[in-house]
Amino acid sequence: MAQYDGGDDSDPLAEVIRIARNTGGELAKRILPIAIALVVLGAVWNSYYQIEPEEVGLITRFGAYTGTSQPGPHFKLPLLDTVYRVPIKRQLKEEFGFRTLNAGVNTQYQTPDEQSELESRMLSGDLNVADVEWIVQYRIAHAYNYVFNVRNVSATLRDMAESSVRKVVGDHSVSEVLTIGREAIQIRAKEQLQLMCDHYGTGIHIEQLVLQDVNPPKPVRESFNEVNQAIQERERSVNQAWAQYNSTIPKARGSALQTMQSAEGYATERVNRARGEVARFLSLQQEYEKAPAVTRTRLYLETMAEVIPRAQQRTFIDGELKGVLPVFSTTGPSAPLNMPAPREAKP
Repeated sequence: MAQYDGGDDSDPLAEVIRIARNTGGELAKRILPIAIALVVLGAVWNSYYQIEPEEVGLITRFGAYTGTSQPGPHFKLPLLDTVYRVPIKRQLKEEFGFRTLNAGVNTQYQTPDEQSELESRMLSGDLNVADVEWIVQYRIAHAYNYVFNVRNVSATLRDMAESSVRKVVGDHSVSEVLTIGREAIQIRAKEQLQLMCDHYGTGIHIEQLVLQDVNPPKPVRESFNEVNQAIQERERSVNQAWAQYNSTIPKARGSALQTMQSAEGYATERVNRARGEVARFLSLQQEYEKAPAVTRTRLYLETMAEVIPRAQQRTFIDGELKGVLPVFSTTGPSAPLNMPAPREAKP
């Protein structure tokens, strides 16, 4: 640094100017390399960027699209290029009628405000009001369309989702919205929303539209629950009656059919047995006419073969016995069994 050496006391102002010039030149020589190094470091820092695995980067130069960067490290022109990171592999979500503060085991929700109540309150096809809460889960299918085709795409998606759900709910009765028609409403609303996204070129693919909670308005909620309880009790009574009907009627029909089949089987058996007896009698008659004595003897022997085994005590007497007749008791098991000999048929 230049030092003041006294100089000429007659011109102190000129001396001060000279010393300032010398001091400024030396300071500039020291600061200039540091400034250049800082500028180069800042340029390198601003030119480097990292794209995450679930993202792509859209590059614009002076506002015009120049290309897409894939996941990994990249460089750009500082102050000239701008990078828009788009999470194309992440599932995004929009909530309607409620807001989640902390998701987890004990999920915390924001206290309903006027905006969420207006989103959820809808008019059904039968001019009833229902509070419908739902979510839309989507992915970014086309990054360029998502960034450049629509201004404020998130707000646009919410408007389209609300419009599609209100349209579908307006085509159904409040009973369908609250009970049996929820699945059909979800499917149709999702289709309507996807058509609108494709029509406006948002680059969004709708994966799910789920009705989280559907309730009647608070002033009539208790009455509606009572009506639903009565309807459920009626359905339960009807189902129990049908169960008893399905248990009793088939059983009665089966018993009746079994009785009829038993009667038919008994009738068939008696008829067949009678026909068999008739056929047997006719065959015996034919044999008897051919040989009466032989047939008579055979019938006698067959009858005795059936009767004699049933007697407990047997006494045989010669049928041609002459003389004194033995006396036997006429009652009891010792009664004689007098078997007359078969008579021969007269010729």
